Amino acid sequence: MSAGNTYLDHAATTPVDPRVAALMSQVLAESLGNPGSNHSAGRRASALIAEARERVALLLGVAARDVVFTSGATESNNLAIFGSVAAQQRALAAKSGAKGGAAKLGHVVTLATEHKAVLGPVRRLQRDGVRCSFLVPDEQGILTRDVLTAALAADTLLVTLLHVNNETGVEQDIAALSAVCRERGVPLHVDAAQSAGKLPLDIAAIDYLSCTAHKLGGPQGIGALYIAPTHRMQIEPQMLGGGQERGLRAGTLAAHQVAGFGLACEIASADREAFRARATQLRDRLLHGLTSLPGVLLNGHPERRSPAILNLSFEGVEGESLYTGLAELAVSTGSACNSSSGEPSYVLRALGRDNQLAQSSLRFSLGRSTTAADIDVAIAAVRRELLRLRGLSPQSPAPVADWQSAGGQVVIGEAGARRLGTQLRYALSVDGEVVKAARVQVYGCPHTVAAAHWVAGHLPGRNRGGLAPGTAEKWRLEVGAPVEKLGRMLIIEDALRAAQDGW
Repeated sequence: MSAGNTYLDHAATTPVDPRVAALMSQVLAESLGNPGSNHSAGRRASALIAEARERVALLLGVAARDVVFTSGATESNNLAIFGSVAAQQRALAAKSGAKGGAAKLGHVVTLATEHKAVLGPVRRLQRDGVRCSFLVPDEQGILTRDVLTAALAADTLLVTLLHVNNETGVEQDIAALSAVCRERGVPLHVDAAQSAGKLPLDIAAIDYLSCTAHKLGGPQGIGALYIAPTHRMQIEPQMLGGGQERGLRAGTLAAHQVAGFGLACEIASADREAFRARATQLRDRLLHGLTSLPGVLLNGHPERRSPAILNLSFEGVEGESLYTGLAELAVSTGSACNSSSGEPSYVLRALGRDNQLAQSSLRFSLGRSTTAADIDVAIAAVRRELLRLRGLSPQSPAPVADWQSAGGQVVIGEAGARRLGTQLRYALSVDGEVVKAARVQVYGCPHTVAAAHWVAGHLPGRNRGGLAPGTAEKWRLEVGAPVEKLGRMLIIEDALRAAQDGW
């Protein structure tokens, strides 16, 4: 990871373990053939893949023949969801004699807080006419047996759930939820991208399980789907071609990636219990260090959660400004796959957080390389930025006591609201019709903060009739804000107009 950053974003991806990288380099340097070819170079590639499959299977506690290699957890999820539903729909259509209506048969159940690699396929099924239920967990992120039981119907084809939520770290009780599915004869798919190799999981309770290498020290671009023996004939391939992976996933496997995945699983398996203990201690150190400050809220269940993920919301600060200020940290403002959208986390909104708290959340995720020193750097950095941003907030009293004590005239102009994402207060020290000094307090994104301060710096010497130093578009260009931030510049304009009206 980049030098100078304290890396606490292991839930997005982990650095490749040096031992894994060394093995992959060694395999790449060999003169390997296609693993499907029956000559020595091909047999060598096939042997490497077989060895890796055994290592993955050992980590999961399953038979190697039940492990299908994919490009990652996203593809595994797609294969499990589309493949399982399609196979059952075909069987139902054949049984009922339906001609052309098979795509609309059945019902699928998931959680509204799932990763988009689950929600995307389920929503596609919904668009194709399948009834889909997106259940809402309780305010701590837990799906209860009763809620799942009530959602199941006679035609439910699949329940698909995360074991550990990628944003909050909340751990679902898979054994209890699986019992509900088994009672009703409904297959259960589990996305274990955040838990495989880190937490114990009763594989006997699961029919399909997705995992990926890059969450546990392996390379990106390789993952696996476990298919229970009882469901081996109840899944249709989604990628067709050469019939690799027993016909379930076509395409020549990259032997170096597969080998790296296998070794990463072996390393994670050997270190799993030690990692859990170490990560729990570090996570709690971080939690206690930050929740000692006021207005810091834990997102998700306080106990039923991964030792490696901590999600906190911060009252009274704008999330983008908080994140931008933490230049020495590599953390996430939400789902790694969605952090660039600028929208408040749909996971946290589902847990009842308002837009401000959802938008001001940070996810800290730990890995095997995380140290106590990393945690202390994170605590110090977040404390610093919280104090700085809260000090700038219009929620604080206007900083005009010195002007008032000197007997000068003070003008205040305010606009915006926290719920809008931007709130400003300009304080002006004026002499007759001229501004002598200006100060600004602002809650907003970094572009808004920069523009508000640029304007404040150009107010002294201006008169009431020409208070604004230019236009909202000029301010946007001065700070390099994208055009979609123009509306926030207009709130600066509103605050200046309010100052004029109160002069």
